[in-house]
Amino acid sequence: MMTPEKEKEKEKEQDQVVVDAGMKRYRNGEIWEFEDDLGVSDGDNGVLLGLDGGTTSTVCICMPMIPFSHSQLHSLPTLARAVAGCSNHNSVGEIAARETIEQVMADALSKCGSKRSSVRAVCLAVSGVNHPTDQQRILNWLRDIFPSHVRLHVLNDAVAALSSGTMGKLHGCVLISGTGSIAYGFTEDGKEARAAGAGPVLGDWGSAYGIAAKALTAVVRAYDGRGPSTMLASSILQKLGLSSAEEIIGWTYADPSWARIAALVPVVVICAEAGDEVANNILLESVQELVSSVKAVVNRLGLSGQDGKSGFPLVMVGGVLTAHRGSWDIGKEVINCITKQFPGVIPIRPKVEPAVGAAWLAWNFFMKECYHKAEN
Repeated sequence: MMTPEKEKEKEKEQDQVVVDAGMKRYRNGEIWEFEDDLGVSDGDNGVLLGLDGGTTSTVCICMPMIPFSHSQLHSLPTLARAVAGCSNHNSVGEIAARETIEQVMADALSKCGSKRSSVRAVCLAVSGVNHPTDQQRILNWLRDIFPSHVRLHVLNDAVAALSSGTMGKLHGCVLISGTGSIAYGFTEDGKEARAAGAGPVLGDWGSAYGIAAKALTAVVRAYDGRGPSTMLASSILQKLGLSSAEEIIGWTYADPSWARIAALVPVVVICAEAGDEVANNILLESVQELVSSVKAVVNRLGLSGQDGKSGFPLVMVGGVLTAHRGSWDIGKEVINCITKQFPGVIPIRPKVEPAVGAAWLAWNFFMKECYHKAEN
């Protein structure tokens, strides 16, 4: 005769088999084959997944679901970290974006020896999520991948970046300037606003892509006589291994991927530091674009108060803002300009990456839901 403990254990194993069998229906090739080699979950609190998906790369963090106080959230250990390519559906298409997202999550779970059935909550923060229809489409992807008990959240990648600087609290403003750029903010009562982040076609001019695209345009204008001469011409040609400005047109359209063009920003900075007026003006214009994005969000949400002097966090994320390149520090210039307009601003350069911020959001969302259930 089986003891009650043994009966519970057997029921648990049977439930696990049912879940695993259900998951096999949604397999994408061999992505989830590693689950076959894993045993039954040992009954711990499970894990969380936080994903930060951008135009250049996608990072997934796996953390344990430990129910402690929010003040201890920073001590939540990282069990695994996985990296993949672009997951912005506007850049690579829906099929490629979905495959990237699924692969990077599988890699993270595989590295820490966990199955999808052990996941308690997932927070996907990906660029290109600009409308509720974007959120719903990606949520549908996730529901095909995970068991029904998993709590799923889909947000714009800017939200995870904000969370990385505020330890999972959605309050204040975040400014991202990497391959693309966006400003996003929240009030303490949940109101939100954004500025920029519409992609290169609609003018993310404060981004790395925007800076580099203007530099390439300046070279072409200088070549055909519409613009002033600039050392950007010789510097970019040398960087790309081209012999004439005419070849830049072919190089640009041979593969107009955003990240490929954005990679030219260091050349622009070097030229500006060397005294090139055209390069310097491009960087000054990018600073003003970024400042105007922050100003738009702060004013719409009233983050600085009626007198314009109230304090609020401004989280600064992205290679354009965080890479210190000699005397031309774009992030520093942005902070100086914003401080003049909003003296109460509290600039924050996160010590953790946005994917950790996404995992912290997953923890916060899950714990809030548990508290609400307990109250009811």
